[in-house]
Amino acid sequence: MSIETTVPAVPEAALGVTDDTFGVAAPEATATTRDGTPLAVAARDHLWGHFTRHSVYEPASAGGKGAEVPVIVRGKGHRIWDDRGREYFDGLAGLFTVQVGHGRVELAEAAAKQASQLAYFPLWSYAHPAAIELAERLAGYAPGDLNRVFFTTGGGEAVESAWKLAKQYFKLVGKPTKTKVVSRSIAYHGTPHGALSITGIPSARAPYEPLVPGALKVPHTGFYRAPEHLRDDEYAFGQWAADRIAEVIEFEGPDTVAAVFLEPVQNSGGCFPPPPGYFERVRQICDEYDVLLVSDETICAFGRIGSMFACTDYDYVPDIITCAKGMSSGYSPIGAMIASERLFEPFRTGTTTFAHGYTFGGHPVSSAVAMANLDVMEAEGLNARVASLGPAFRASLDGLRDLPIVGDVRGAGYFYGIELVKDRETRETFDEAESERLLRGFLSKALFEAGLYCRADDRGDPVIQLAPPLTIGEPEFAEIAGMLRSVLTEASDLL
Repeated sequence: MSIETTVPAVPEAALGVTDDTFGVAAPEATATTRDGTPLAVAARDHLWGHFTRHSVYEPASAGGKGAEVPVIVRGKGHRIWDDRGREYFDGLAGLFTVQVGHGRVELAEAAAKQASQLAYFPLWSYAHPAAIELAERLAGYAPGDLNRVFFTTGGGEAVESAWKLAKQYFKLVGKPTKTKVVSRSIAYHGTPHGALSITGIPSARAPYEPLVPGALKVPHTGFYRAPEHLRDDEYAFGQWAADRIAEVIEFEGPDTVAAVFLEPVQNSGGCFPPPPGYFERVRQICDEYDVLLVSDETICAFGRIGSMFACTDYDYVPDIITCAKGMSSGYSPIGAMIASERLFEPFRTGTTTFAHGYTFGGHPVSSAVAMANLDVMEAEGLNARVASLGPAFRASLDGLRDLPIVGDVRGAGYFYGIELVKDRETRETFDEAESERLLRGFLSKALFEAGLYCRADDRGDPVIQLAPPLTIGEPEFAEIAGMLRSVLTEASDLL
């Protein structure tokens, strides 16, 4: 059954902008800075992009490729526009973030109202209503007794906070040697030094080593590349993968391990969902060895899989949840570490302090925007929408399996990865040079030129990732699949 998109049309005048504001109505007229510099030129000369290979944008005369920095100036629903008026489908919700779509006037109004009343105040021994209300709401969504909300400005900071809390907690309860943490290979958990140590991507870690000691790695749950003897039994594979956690805890010594950090659906590597029974076994292992289970839901929370917290989708109760992104749909930066009452208990009395914080953690404007965003999600039933339509989204992508370059389609909810292969029968992947030529040399540019903003990623095996706004439905699934088919057919011809 098709469910039509529930996002209302937002009059541009209500946002205080028009097409002309962004140069959308005049493709020949590129927007400029206040100094009259074309935006792409100013970006090249002054803006240091995140995870950006800048040589692409340097002039050919300087050894670069002479490409222009894409400048996105406007968003509305699931569409975005660049400074030349070209329209794209936002197939990644910005960065797994814009759950309710772009241009929601309700969120802009919430920000303006809060800023006019209390623009800023810290949570350092003080509080403000916006953070109080949001903390209460998040505690209500969280499972079990995860009632204590520590605000950050993003997911990496939330992960950093969780490791620090785990270390201090065990010191306070008389187990000071429990400091190490376990995470999965290829998994991404953030860029601060602690979070980067937990991250399992060697190429992301290498430039900044030595990192924080005590970060241990175990296999991920990518069933497509499971060991040969387990490829026919997803449950057995999940038990095997979970038991590797027990194995490393035993090897290191249970008295040295504080926490296990896992995403419900692992992002990096291309959307690895948990096999049946995996989290049940992990929870058993953590309980057996007195190790905290941290559910890193920076991407998976707030409807991406179908519930406010994805641990609910997979029926486990962690000790800590880390989250960010979709909490405010990216309209204002905010993240959180949500901890159980057990972990808060040593801080409840006496002089003990969690000596940790961020200037902008729980920012009043961000908190107000998050409340408005969650209001929209509830009013429009976006979680139920994802739960209902997720299988249709998956089916539309599964239709691409007839292409010789498509090896696997995996994920859950509105979060999918398409793994690309040289040989579908043998599952042979691309070497580094081939991946460079295919992903960066062709696919990323071709997908964008076809009108689809998404991610072509080779931090593990080459994948295309999709995580669109939660407001889209079956017509948009077909649109995404059509653009992918066109580009991947061309890519197949290049092999």
